[in-house]
Amino acid sequence: MGGRQAYVEAMESLRTAANRPSGDAARAVVDRAVGLLAGRTRCRLADAHRHLMRMSAEQDRDLVEVAAGVISLLDVPERLDDGDGLLLPPYSSAAPVTPTPRRHQSWPPMVQAVLDAMPGQHALLVAVRDPAGRLADLEFAATSPEATAADGRHGRALIGSRISEHFPQTLVSDRWLVYERVLDTGEPAEIGPFDHAGSRYSVRAHRLGPGLLLSWEQHEHHPAEAERIAATERLGNLGWGEWDLISGAVRWSDQLYRIYERDPALGPLPREESEALAVAEDLPLRIAAAEAFHRGEQVDVTTRVRVNGRVKHLRSVVDAVRDAAGAPLRIFGIVQDVTARETSVRRLAEVEHQLAEQRRSLAAEHELAARLQQIILPIPDGPMALPGLKVAVRYLPAEQQGMVGGDWYHAAALRDGSVLLAVGDVAGHGTQAATTMAQLRYSLRALAVTTDDPGELLGHLNRLTCDLDQETPETAATAIVARYDPARRRLTWAQAGHPPPLLSRGGRTAPLPRPAGPMLGVVEDATYGSAVLDLQLGDVLLCYTDGLVEHRSRGLDDGLEAVIRTVDEAVAASPRQPLAELLSRLRRANPDDDTCILAVRPVTGKTQDLRHYLRTEPRAR
Repeated sequence: MGGRQAYVEAMESLRTAANRPSGDAARAVVDRAVGLLAGRTRCRLADAHRHLMRMSAEQDRDLVEVAAGVISLLDVPERLDDGDGLLLPPYSSAAPVTPTPRRHQSWPPMVQAVLDAMPGQHALLVAVRDPAGRLADLEFAATSPEATAADGRHGRALIGSRISEHFPQTLVSDRWLVYERVLDTGEPAEIGPFDHAGSRYSVRAHRLGPGLLLSWEQHEHHPAEAERIAATERLGNLGWGEWDLISGAVRWSDQLYRIYERDPALGPLPREESEALAVAEDLPLRIAAAEAFHRGEQVDVTTRVRVNGRVKHLRSVVDAVRDAAGAPLRIFGIVQDVTARETSVRRLAEVEHQLAEQRRSLAAEHELAARLQQIILPIPDGPMALPGLKVAVRYLPAEQQGMVGGDWYHAAALRDGSVLLAVGDVAGHGTQAATTMAQLRYSLRALAVTTDDPGELLGHLNRLTCDLDQETPETAATAIVARYDPARRRLTWAQAGHPPPLLSRGGRTAPLPRPAGPMLGVVEDATYGSAVLDLQLGDVLLCYTDGLVEHRSRGLDDGLEAVIRTVDEAVAASPRQPLAELLSRLRRANPDDDTCILAVRPVTGKTQDLRHYLRTEPRAR
């Protein structure tokens, strides 16, 4: 069965749930223009619709009129000529639209207006011919803002220059023959990937009027990139799939097979078997998602499936490459197993329900708060042994009932042998602060494979916090993120509006100078600097949240001096005392705020074998 036929049958089984009225003629014109823009540039339909709206506003013209102009430019048939060498497309709809005669228009400015709104690299080039009428060169007549040549020139700076100036090899390559054929026959062509100037490119060519519309994409391919993507899929428990409706071919990533617990040798699940796994109660969700997809929207839905007797919660984000009429040609999507998250949400809901029922009992309030904290942020019973480090954690919940906060920590070995450390504090209290804390902590662990720079990790967390702020206003947080190299005893760290770490060395304790970095969720494009500290045997590094030093009735300096005095006294009394004993001497300054303290001490000996650590130290994770 062909892919398109299978897709039609799958949609038909859901269409009976809703009656779709046909749109009016104006909507049909706009939808067709949006489909053409998305198809030619391979952008999302929503992006293409926004670009069309922006063109209408900038040109102070009716949206339908602009849409008709886009259709007349982009819906190019194999051969139609209006007498001036300009190709005019056939057009029909519920109510015919007659394009403005173009022989009296300057068509390159209209093309430029379209390209100005297009993401990606696109350019209109006009033919330069020799005295014999042969194609000698191509000259840039209109460009998209992202169009970039090999010498770095981009956008409208390319207009008036020739392709021989930027890509001279093109004139003697097989690609030149393809461009000539497209200009002569009007048949579009795709070329590549091919190598040029150390990079790989793919090019699509369409005849547009007397010119050539080129769209090109540069491919970055590094061996480590595929490994990094695979690691990200494993950490995020997500996989991807594609369904080519023309050929019927279906592809799954390795992680998608793992999510469905299926042998890759059997190939992707047939549609019938996939539908049989769905939980029947989720049928309304599936119908709504199918209808949204049929309208050309991107779909983001979480449904349940039964795999080997267990119910899994799967989040699916699905989109498609569509033809000019909006019909899907290739469906692609990402599937993430969010069962653990949904289970945590359910447990949190259960805890909140119990909290409401037992509100009259202060002892019950504290017990439930402790259970909630253990669900989101398990605290180890004792010190953790990490590669080259001893680490101890102490968490002090607020004394006021129900004040579950957003303080958190992270301490774990990475697969390269280094150690990732973090302490953070989400503004506010209650389940919203705890939920945001969980999202930041889990995101940090997943993003750690993408970069070695703690400053870049904080940049990613800042963007996540800004996105959360759109859903929950006034979301903000502080954090310290550090990566420790046990071979060199080197700590590289960055901070986001967080109190400075304290370093105890040689009997003296002092705060570390902080690299630049604002709070998370305040400045969307903020950058975060990094600092380097070489630890020595006997050093103790203390990271903490503001509940340890800040109190409404005293200054921050007073609280910090009290902590420094306590640490100095403890180290003087017993320089090698256990970290847990040192932490037990510290008292929070603010009983209304929870406090998290992370103490680190470098240890002697060879760095532990990571596999042995992962096998024998479950508490450190």
